[in-house]
Amino acid sequence: MSAMDVVDFWIRSWTSDDLPAARRLLTADVEAEWNLDAPVDDEELLQVLHRIAAFADRVEVIARTDAIDGAALVYDLIAPFGTARLVEFLAVADGSINEIRHVYDVTAVDRFFPGLYDN
Repeated sequence: MSAMDVVDFWIRSWTSDDLPAARRLLTADVEAEWNLDAPVDDEELLQVLHRIAAFADRVEVIARTDAIDGAALVYDLIAPFGTARLVEFLAVADGSINEIRHVYDVTAVDRFFPGLYDN
């Protein structure tokens, strides 16, 4: 699977709340980082993506820049009372995601997705 196929599958999987499919794309030692005020590992990241997919009215990719080894994506997370933004950086090697970085609009997330990353 090419890097672009992996990115396409990742987007379809998590935005449709298919966590088993999304999890299959992550390497066992995937490096995950985000700017939320909570620790992150691949399981916590997937749980937050599940909460977004379950709560949001829609998740839309509004910008995408592809590279040979991954992509940068900008999403609008459209909630019942407003929209938050997520920027996602994916690194792909050998058909799997080995690095994932999320930068959230924390002010909007806290306002429109309250408790999103609380444990």
